[in-house]
Amino acid sequence: MIIREATLKDVPEVMQVVKAVVPLMNAAGNMQWDKTYPNATVFEKDISLNQLWVAEIDGTIAGIAAITTDQDEEYAQVGWDITETAIVTHRLAVNPQYQGKGVAVALLQQAEQNAIARNINLLRIDTNTKNEATQKLFPKLGYAFAGEIGLGFRPGLRFYCYEKRLN
Repeated sequence: MIIREATLKDVPEVMQVVKAVVPLMNAAGNMQWDKTYPNATVFEKDISLNQLWVAEIDGTIAGIAAITTDQDEEYAQVGWDITETAIVTHRLAVNPQYQGKGVAVALLQQAEQNAIARNINLLRIDTNTKNEATQKLFPKLGYAFAGEIGLGFRPGLRFYCYEKRLN
């Protein structure tokens, strides 16, 4: 598996991953993503900011993650100081063909490597309350549950927040 920064040439294949993942998410009751979000424009912006990463297996994009410092205002609802710089993983997805092969783990390890390289000691992530897979994964990787929030740009949905301190 190769973890690398995405390029604009990757966007069509990234969107194929999204198109494969959304129906499975929705079938499980997780309505975090739909036909409008995330879209190619969102990923193109991530790429322009050098914050979209892909996991490649045998030349195929197996997973994606935006590794950012962007914290939603709503994170303050769980008592987090959102003025404290953190590496925040957004838009984490694994192609269904590659689920269970460590792709999400590798992408979250990349987030941690980015934090270390930038002398940032804090990692944060959120997930839809219906996403049981990530709720099991994050604690295994050392993330602590911090609470539940709503996000203004995804009305009607609830999200669990997790964080990990590196020192």
